[in-house]
Amino acid sequence: MSEPLALLTVLATVVVGLWAWRHYHYQSFWLALGFPLTAISVRASWRRVALGCGLTKKRQRWWFTLTPGAVASTGLVKVRRRFQRVAVDTKPFMWLPLPTRYGWRVTLWTLEGQIPGDYAEAAERLAHSWGVHAVRVSSDKPGRVRLAATMRDPLVKVDQLPPSPDLLKVTVGRLETGKPWVVDFRTVPHWLNTGATQSGKSNLANALIVGLAPQPVALVGFDLKGGVEFTPYAARLSALATSRAESVDLLSDLVGLMIDRMGLCRQAAARNIWQLPPAIRPVPVVVLVDELAELYLMADKSEKDEIAKTSTALLRVAQLGRAFGIYLFCCGQRIGSDLGPGVTALRAQCSGRICHRVNDPETATMTLGDLDPAALASARTIAAETPGVAIVASSDGQWYRARSFYVSEQSAEHAARTHAHLAPSWDEITAHLSEPVNA
Repeated sequence: MSEPLALLTVLATVVVGLWAWRHYHYQSFWLALGFPLTAISVRASWRRVALGCGLTKKRQRWWFTLTPGAVASTGLVKVRRRFQRVAVDTKPFMWLPLPTRYGWRVTLWTLEGQIPGDYAEAAERLAHSWGVHAVRVSSDKPGRVRLAATMRDPLVKVDQLPPSPDLLKVTVGRLETGKPWVVDFRTVPHWLNTGATQSGKSNLANALIVGLAPQPVALVGFDLKGGVEFTPYAARLSALATSRAESVDLLSDLVGLMIDRMGLCRQAAARNIWQLPPAIRPVPVVVLVDELAELYLMADKSEKDEIAKTSTALLRVAQLGRAFGIYLFCCGQRIGSDLGPGVTALRAQCSGRICHRVNDPETATMTLGDLDPAALASARTIAAETPGVAIVASSDGQWYRARSFYVSEQSAEHAARTHAHLAPSWDEITAHLSEPVNA
């Protein structure tokens, strides 16, 4: 074999080996080879990238020039100088990049007059300059900005739903950072979940039912579509309301249950049910509401009093329910201010926000508008071809793109039937209530 042919054979073998390594075990390939080369490239190109993205500042520097015959003007006479003050573009100081599962992150020291918003506005330009999928900007202390770059979209394909070992905690999908997307009712008690038809809103509810079904909790459903959404899961539900009249009665029971638990905690000198001894601790209740807007829509004035009762009772549960083990997960296709002040007040109590693809800007604004304008802009770009993708307000105060695992109706029905024996009877839960409580 000739020497050139042998060299080509070795080169081809190396290329095929690198391709196989990257294809079959991307994580180790990225950490061992991909990230070091990327880090060198990012550091080497930072001055040019910062200048192109408008993140530099003009500063006066003493500059020594070797240019023969350099001339500087004082305004009156021209003198020859080799050491003079000139204006130069100063870039923000960049720490060493660190690897992440799907990319890298780096911390910058901002220049005078800069705020994190300046970097957020330049995030898309930064992503194109470095050739990455996206760049997210965050700040954990004044004068510091963290850039998190993802090399490829981690939400294109997500894994299957893992089991949920902790009480009232369900892993429903994956965040854009590669970390699991967890709905933790103990940390964030009330959630608002919006999305148009086929956006993944109902799939997320299925994931919650599958995750909560094997846990010792009571599930309560409000299904104003006549029960077509939650009736297949009735075996695991302790109570289900399918009309507004039934919703009024069920909400009255929830308010009464909450007041009863207040008395129990007061007698035991406990601030919440989790401080009670396990022997007397009541069962947690997770309330699933589908088509929230139907609870507030009024066809004629005869429904005004009924809607007022419903709105007041639901708001009371949202305001006081956390301490007494009652949690809300409210879903809706459209939520607007035209539904009345009750919806706006309820939204203020729901610190967990999930916005899938929506058909009207107001629903996105009602869900995310009071959190971060950038989150609102990202929600409006969710494509119809990516069901399950949503903008999520996390417990750490940040917002993320996320995608829920696909959970079919058949899987949710199977979970409901399998764990039907764990569903506490609603009559037993409310048996000690002396009489219905008016909202």
